[in-house]
Amino acid sequence: MSTVLLIEDDDRIRVSLTMALEDEGYTAHAVATAEEGLALQREKPADTVLIDLMLPGMDGYECIRRIRRDEDVPIVVVSARDDTHDIVAALEAGADDYVVKPVAVKELAARLRALRRRSRAAAPSGPETSVLTFGELEVRPEAGEIRLRGEPVAVTRTEFRLLCELADHPGLVLSRHQLLQRVWGHEFGDERVVDVHVGRLRHKIETDTAKPRHLVTVRGLGYKLQP
Repeated sequence: MSTVLLIEDDDRIRVSLTMALEDEGYTAHAVATAEEGLALQREKPADTVLIDLMLPGMDGYECIRRIRRDEDVPIVVVSARDDTHDIVAALEAGADDYVVKPVAVKELAARLRALRRRSRAAAPSGPETSVLTFGELEVRPEAGEIRLRGEPVAVTRTEFRLLCELADHPGLVLSRHQLLQRVWGHEFGDERVVDVHVGRLRHKIETDTAKPRHLVTVRGLGYKLQP
């Protein structure tokens, strides 16, 4: 059974979300502060973390960064804030997805299932059988590995899935909507999630992010991985 760590300081929302997640078949561990959440995640690691941004004491942004230092567990922000700055800041801190309150539980459960499927798909599955090469950039899907000039590049599972999706279609432009569907599993959603993850990938694989050679933007259409 999949486990979820919920970090939410509003008692009413914490209780209702816990009950709803359990109705969906999850084992939910709920706490009210980031400090409690970090301690519980170290003691009993959950499969997925749901976190609010505005928390007493340590805020959600710092909590996300601290979790990311230790592990690559899927993290979903559940927040009433829908400003672009807040969404971008949370994703850049290391969150995989962002859901705006009030939460539709069925939609949230669908996103959690998609995250878990992506996490399993991104995990190394056995002996390496293919290497997708883009100049000095290598994508190794079965090994769960990215290499740049022969050196491994540390990426999150979501970043890895995004790069693999683009590498599977070399030179082909994929729209933000297509990437949202194929990588995040959303029929509808905030396409800024795609933009932020592309930006994070560029900082890891490009020498000059202002003039990317590998992960290229095609204005008005989307993104492609340059052969």
